[in-house]
Amino acid sequence: QVQLVESGGGLVQAGGSLRLSCAASGRAFSAYTMGWFRQAPGKERDVVAAIRRRGGSTYYADSVKGRCTISRDNAKNTVFLQMNSLKPEDTAVYYCAASLYGSNWSSLYDYDYWGQGTQVTVSS
Repeated sequence: QVQLVESGGGLVQAGGSLRLSCAASGRAFSAYTMGWFRQAPGKERDVVAAIRRRGGSTYYADSVKGRCTISRDNAKNTVFLQMNSLKPEDTAVYYCAASLYGSNWSSLYDYDYWGQGTQVTVSS
């Protein structure tokens, strides 16, 4: 069992930056692939970025490539999402998720545990 708590969301102007954090409690954090997803009102929950267990491999949605960086600190049971050059279309609730056995790290169905989400609002 893994509990995930996101933080770092807020209101920012277009072009600004935010750093989201996701603190995990439970056992064997380093065994999980970690992902960040987002969901805007009336839209589906989509992957933003994901990082494999040891952090050697990462995945980014095309919409955030070059603007976002996912990283993890296994010693602190935390995963981060650094978001730069934010756009109004980045406005959404951002969720942290953990996957133990899933192979498709861009699919929300491969994730076993989810946080409650943190709101990111980008004003134009």
